[in-house]
Amino acid sequence: MDIAFNILRQRQRNVAPEFFTYQLSVPESTTILDCLNQIKWQQDGSLAFRKNCRNTICGSCAMGINGRAALACKENVRQEITRLQGTDSDPGAIPKITITPLNNFPVIKDLVVDMTTFWQQLEAVVPYVQRRSPQVPETEFRQSPQEREALNQAGNCILCGACYAECNAVTVNPEFLGPHALAKGERLLKDSRDDTTSARLDHYHQPAVGVWACTRCYQCNYVCPQEVDPLDRITQIKSTLLQQKDPAESRAVRHRKTLLHLVQAGGWIDERRFALMVIGLQSVGEIFPLGWRMLWHGKFPVTFEASEGTAAVADLMAQVMASKQGSQDYPVK
Repeated sequence: MDIAFNILRQRQRNVAPEFFTYQLSVPESTTILDCLNQIKWQQDGSLAFRKNCRNTICGSCAMGINGRAALACKENVRQEITRLQGTDSDPGAIPKITITPLNNFPVIKDLVVDMTTFWQQLEAVVPYVQRRSPQVPETEFRQSPQEREALNQAGNCILCGACYAECNAVTVNPEFLGPHALAKGERLLKDSRDDTTSARLDHYHQPAVGVWACTRCYQCNYVCPQEVDPLDRITQIKSTLLQQKDPAESRAVRHRKTLLHLVQAGGWIDERRFALMVIGLQSVGEIFPLGWRMLWHGKFPVTFEASEGTAAVADLMAQVMASKQGSQDYPVK
C-alpha cells in the first residue's frame, strides 16, 4: 500500500525543527522501523534514528509515532492506519504516519535524543541489590520461586524511555525521578536479597523527587511496550509508605489518609476541613490567600451536607481496606 511518513527533523542544534514528508509503497505488515530503514537507504541517507535488536528487546527505537511514544520495531503500518481511522483526515488521501522524537528529551538530531538525564534519574535510585548486613552466605543468596516471581513484572522494563517521554510530572518537574526509575526502585523493595529498604523508602518519599510528585495520569502504563505498568509500581511504593510513615510527620501521607477519612465520614470530601486537616493550623498562612479569593468569589463552601448512601460508602471502603495488607493503617470504621 502507499503510505506517507511525516517526520519531524532537527538537522542542526539551535535551528527550529521542520517536517519532511517521504512516500513509500510497502506491505501493511511492514514495521515502522523497516519503513524508516527504507527511507534512509533509498531516499535520504541523512535521516538519523536509533535502532538495534529489531525485536522489542533493546528499546533503542523508541520514538513518537502518531502522537504517542512507541517502539518502531513493534508497531506496523496496518496498526497505525487503524489508529488513524475516524480522524479528520481525507478518506481519499494517502495515509500519513507522523514520526517525532521522544518528548521530555533534548534532541541531538532528528529522532535521536539525549538520554543523559534519563540515565541519571535511574542511577539515583541505585538500581541494583545492596547489602549492608555483614552476614554473607557461604555460597549464594537463594530465593524461593515466589520471591523471584515478585520481581518479574518490573524486571521486564527495557529502559526504552517511552514512559519518561509521556510523563506529565517529568514535563513540569525535572527533579522527579521518573516512572522508569521508580518502577526499578519498586523491584528492589521486593528483592529479598536487598536490605536497604528503609533508605530507599526515604528517598522515594521526598515530595519533589519521589512518588508523591506523580500526577497519576496513566500515560506511562498506556505506552509501556512490556506491560511493566510503571504507575502500578509507583502505587505499590505509595502503599508501603502509607503503612510505614507517620501522618503527623508527612503531609503527603496525611493528605491521603485525610481524604479517606472524610469520604468515609461524609460520602465525599468536606472541603471546609480538608485543607486545614492536611496543612495544619501552623501553616494556615500558606492557603489563606487562596481561601480568601475563593470566599470572595463565592467558591468556598460554607456548609457541608453528607451524600446519600454515606453508610454504604463507608462500609464498602472498610471491606476493601480490610482486604488489603496493612489495612490497619487506614481509618477503617
